[in-house]
Amino acid sequence: MNILVVRTDKLGDFITALPTCKVLKQYDPRNHIIVCVAPLNESLARACDFIDEVIVDDGKSSVWELAQKLRKAKADVSLTLFSNTRVAIAQFLAGISKRIAPATKIAQIFYTKRVKQRRSEVKMTEFEYNLELAKVLFPKMDLHFEKPLLKFDDAQEMYESFCKENSIKKEVIAFHPGFGGSSDANWSIDEYIELVKNALHPKGTSHVNSYQVVMTFGPDEQTLYEYCKNALQNADVVFYISKDGLVNFAKLISNFKLFISTSTGTYHLAALVGTPTMTFFGDSLFASGKRWKSISDESMQKHYMIPHDERKRSEMFEEVAKTIQLL
Repeated sequence: MNILVVRTDKLGDFITALPTCKVLKQYDPRNHIIVCVAPLNESLARACDFIDEVIVDDGKSSVWELAQKLRKAKADVSLTLFSNTRVAIAQFLAGISKRIAPATKIAQIFYTKRVKQRRSEVKMTEFEYNLELAKVLFPKMDLHFEKPLLKFDDAQEMYESFCKENSIKKEVIAFHPGFGGSSDANWSIDEYIELVKNALHPKGTSHVNSYQVVMTFGPDEQTLYEYCKNALQNADVVFYISKDGLVNFAKLISNFKLFISTSTGTYHLAALVGTPTMTFFGDSLFASGKRWKSISDESMQKHYMIPHDERKRSEMFEEVAKTIQLL
């Protein structure tokens, strides 16, 4: 069966769709898994051995052009994990006979099977909602999947090269201070710098760090990179801008001991490749870890919901700093 899985939004959102693709493939290896994704996620989709075909939707071409792309895939059924009117109409025009999607927004009228999920109630995580939607297609399908979901044969070689280039001889703990994607809360850049300083020089303890601190930045975060580098110019910190693509960044961080960031795409990427995470969420149910828990093993996830109240926020910051000091 040719199965089209549609998730054309951001990095973290797409990663929550990958377990669905995986279980559809493992349920029947003969299933031909096609994904329709945003350009940002193309390389990551192609790196997954349980995905057979990738269609890229730039969001700018006409609905007719997208429909033509989808028609060529000859999908027997589509699973639209997050819909909008454009992708809904394109699937209708592409002649896909069975089209499954959540029963939300006006776009639902273009699907043949509409499933009431009420995701805003957050009765399960985003990736679990996606999995449940797939079960409409195969009710007896096992929803369990191997973790980490994505592995690379050459990841260790890349990591060793990175360590050699930066004279790293210890395990790496990474701070990723960027505030992007759909993240709802984060520490300020100066608070991140303070956390790094605490990690390097634990206050009031005799604890000796056994790890190397690395600060990572996206390719469009040059200003943030320069600010942190200047603020920590005399510190034993490695500063790294990811300019070699999403897949290479995933390979690199798959070897890190811990990845510390807000709840955004890079957090989900770290979890995808099996890296332990410490993550900061907004103080609301919709933005919380209850909805955006990653696809890694729960024992590898440490979640903090940053309060709006300034006093409580300050108390949580101290708690996070102490936790980092004792790593």
